[in-house]
Amino acid sequence: MMAVGVSALQITAARPSVFLTQRTLGATMATFVHESDRILSSKLTSSSHLSSVLNIKHKCTTSRPRFQKFVTRSMSEAPGSKSVSQLSIDLKGKRAFIAGVADDNGYGWAIAKSLAAAGAEILVGTWVPALNIFEMSLRRGKFDESRVLPDGSLMEITKVYPLDAVFDNPEDVPEDIKTNKRYAGASNWTVQEVAESVKQDFGSIDILVHSLANGPEVTKPLLETSRKGYLAAVSASSYSYVSLLKHFLPIMNPGGSSISLTYIASERIIPGYGGGMSSAKAALESDTRVLAFEAGRKHKIRVNTISAGPLGSRAAKAIGFIDTMIDYSFANAPLQKTLSADEVGNTAAFLASPLASAITGALIYVDNGLNAMGVGVDSPLFKDLNVPTDKH
Repeated sequence: MMAVGVSALQITAARPSVFLTQRTLGATMATFVHESDRILSSKLTSSSHLSSVLNIKHKCTTSRPRFQKFVTRSMSEAPGSKSVSQLSIDLKGKRAFIAGVADDNGYGWAIAKSLAAAGAEILVGTWVPALNIFEMSLRRGKFDESRVLPDGSLMEITKVYPLDAVFDNPEDVPEDIKTNKRYAGASNWTVQEVAESVKQDFGSIDILVHSLANGPEVTKPLLETSRKGYLAAVSASSYSYVSLLKHFLPIMNPGGSSISLTYIASERIIPGYGGGMSSAKAALESDTRVLAFEAGRKHKIRVNTISAGPLGSRAAKAIGFIDTMIDYSFANAPLQKTLSADEVGNTAAFLASPLASAITGALIYVDNGLNAMGVGVDSPLFKDLNVPTDKH
């Protein structure tokens, strides 16, 4: 499914706007001072009382409120403008690394687009066996239609790095992978090497996105999953995030943001989503909370995860019944509409921005509300409840 233009948020290249203007603040303080003068002057006559009044007035008019530096800007009005601007996200001057982009129809691509639309510079990490096809498609313009941003320009990817996040460093790579023809010609693609390459090329980043998941036995029920398959799912889908954050944290600027993608199967039973993938997603969500504490205390980095609804991406086709899950979601979610990849991308842009500066360790659902449901209302058992339904 091709990603479309950003629509859920009006993302512009303006400075973030959620603030209490000095004009408003000044007016408030002036009113307070005037009222203090009126009340106190009518009751207090001694010189000591007058001195106190003058002292109160001096403090109110000369000192800035201590909380001012924490206020977020909103609805600022440009000089000479009669209209109030919309809430905006500004990531100009920020650099993002998105791990797990190999085509133009997944959540990783959509997140890259939303970050780019907000002004961020985009770097991506692409699975080594998919690297040549991805880069060739970019060069030949096959992704140009889905690169279009809200202002009509095309998303620019500054650099594509080969990446296999299953391996932390060169010593971890087994011989059969080193000699695999799908890895021929590629170098410096372990997590440690990619982080070092990014540091050498750009110095630092501000945003880290983990859009990776793989379970070689995903179609098998958990009771039929092998130890090797289970551990492979956890390694590729959850520990890869720990490794990425571990190696990229030293080059992330304070105040930065890290985001991963999870799925409702971490906490609800989704028959058919097997091979240890539900366990891997549960681990990812637990790790998000622990990493939020550790990365926040040590590096002032925020860590959050997005629980995204089903999307008919090329990667999701691997589970074999993604279309069924999309239909189920449409029939049972509170919002009966098709989930757009851009809605997940826009949420990521918000979480990466200063507007989310106090949000960390959070699980954010972007699934049309399906997570809130306790039953499937499309069941014949509920046919007499007259549940509102959009059949279109």
